[in-house]
Amino acid sequence: MKEKIEKRLDGRKQNELREMDAKVGVVKRADGSAMFRIGKTQAIAAVYGPRALHPTFMRDPEKGILRCNYNMISFSTGERVRPGPSRRSKEISLVTENALSPVLDLKEFPNTVIDVFIELIQADAGTRCAGITAAAMALADAGLIMKDLVSAVSVGKVGKNIVVDLDKEEEDFEDGATDIPIAMTPRDGKITLLQMDGEISKEELLKAIELGKEACLKIYELQKKALKEKYI
Repeated sequence: MKEKIEKRLDGRKQNELREMDAKVGVVKRADGSAMFRIGKTQAIAAVYGPRALHPTFMRDPEKGILRCNYNMISFSTGERVRPGPSRRSKEISLVTENALSPVLDLKEFPNTVIDVFIELIQADAGTRCAGITAAAMALADAGLIMKDLVSAVSVGKVGKNIVVDLDKEEEDFEDGATDIPIAMTPRDGKITLLQMDGEISKEELLKAIELGKEACLKIYELQKKALKEKYI
C-alpha cells in the first residue's frame, strides 16, 4: 500500500526546496564573501585571513585554525532578537566550524587564523544551514585550498511527512515537527553536520537523510554556478 503524503503547508512537494539564490564577492573589503538565500532566509558570509592569530598561545605551529562567528541580526525576524552573542549563536558558530573544517587544508598557514563572519539578515528557518552554505562559498572565493564545498539543508518530519527545507511555519507545526540540519561534501556524500531537534524513528531518519543528500546536490550546483559566474 502506497504511503499517503499529506500536502505541505506552503504547497511544496516532499522533496522540494524553496526558491534559492547565491552570489559571491558581495563584501568588497573581505578576502572572500558570499550570499545565499533560500526562501525568506538570507545569509551573508565574509572571510578574513589567513592572518596572525592573537593571543599567541592559541596559535597552532603546524596549521592555521578556522574561527566562525554566527550572528542573527536583530531585525532579521518578526520576533525580537537580542543583539550580541548568545548561547545559541555560540553553539551554531561551533557546529559551523566543525561542518567546514573537514574540507579545508590549512597546513600552509601555521600560526594563523581564518575568520568567517556569518550574518543572517533575514530569517525564516534553516538559518545555520544557510550560513554554512554561504560560508563554504566565501572560503572558496577567498582562494583557500579546499577538498570540496559543503552544502547544507534542513530536513525533518512535519506531521506524518518526511520533508526537506522546513520553513518557520513547519518548524512551529502545532502537531509537532522534527528538525534535522544536515551538511555534506557533495562529491563523496560524507556528512559533516547532523543534528536533531524532536523525535523520529530510525527508518524515518534514514529516509530524511537520503532526501537531505539529494537536496544538498541541488544546492551544490547553485554554489558552483555562483562561483563560476565570478571567475569564468
